[in-house]
Amino acid sequence: MDRSKALPEDVETLDGIIHASYALISGKAGEPRDWERFQSLFVDGARMMPAVSGANPRLRVLSVEEFKQRVKPIFETENFWERESGRKTELVGRFAHVLSEYDSLRDPEGTPFARGTNSMQLYHDGERWWIVSIMWNTERGE
Repeated sequence: MDRSKALPEDVETLDGIIHASYALISGKAGEPRDWERFQSLFVDGARMMPAVSGANPRLRVLSVEEFKQRVKPIFETENFWERESGRKTELVGRFAHVLSEYDSLRDPEGTPFARGTNSMQLYHDGERWWIVSIMWNTERGE
């Protein structure tokens, strides 16, 4: 899918793009994710950055493709859903900073096995929203 041809319902609103970002990585083990549609949410050069805690704290900086390669093997063997549980949004001109709290689950109706927060930076080009970067930290610190 050409990034400029994302599904309108995914990119017309902040709610739409944030909902799509969670929905597209969620699913049963072995269930294919729509990586083309996922990629269509992001500007060229977008970054995905898990903040890793523990004995060796660091920030991992990944392209969207590197993120996909990192999680694909996990999604092959593990059920994984994320759902937003809270949000704080700041809009400034054409960009937004969103702190999106989320639950990670093995079953969409189940109990979370982890919680975390995404710091999302988004840009509106006059026609649609784009994700510029997502930095996150879970309570597990990964």
